[in-house]
Amino acid sequence: MKTLFILNDPPYGTERCYNALRLAHTLLKKEPDAEVTVFLMADAVIAARKGQKTPDGYYNMERMLKRVAAKGSVLLCGTCMDARGMTDDDVMDGAKRSTMDELGDTTLAADKVLVF
Repeated sequence: MKTLFILNDPPYGTERCYNALRLAHTLLKKEPDAEVTVFLMADAVIAARKGQKTPDGYYNMERMLKRVAAKGSVLLCGTCMDARGMTDDDVMDGAKRSTMDELGDTTLAADKVLVF
């Protein structure tokens, strides 16, 4: 099954990204053949910034996204990155700049689309 997660909220301050990635991890764990794509838009693109340092015991979006990228894909809205002054060099390994065209194609190919 192909599942697309579209995340919009900032990585910290709300728990929407955190909960979306928890669900993505669960799907990948329960169904080894699952195809999971996470598309980050708006303030969610900041979740893929490399070098995040969070307090001990606090979740870290970069680490959580790396777990998804190891078995699925992590895409970032390029326009949203530009609006926030992010370059490709700011992005963690395993994630990549993307486009609305690619989001459209991924949406059409997905069996389920979840928006957080």
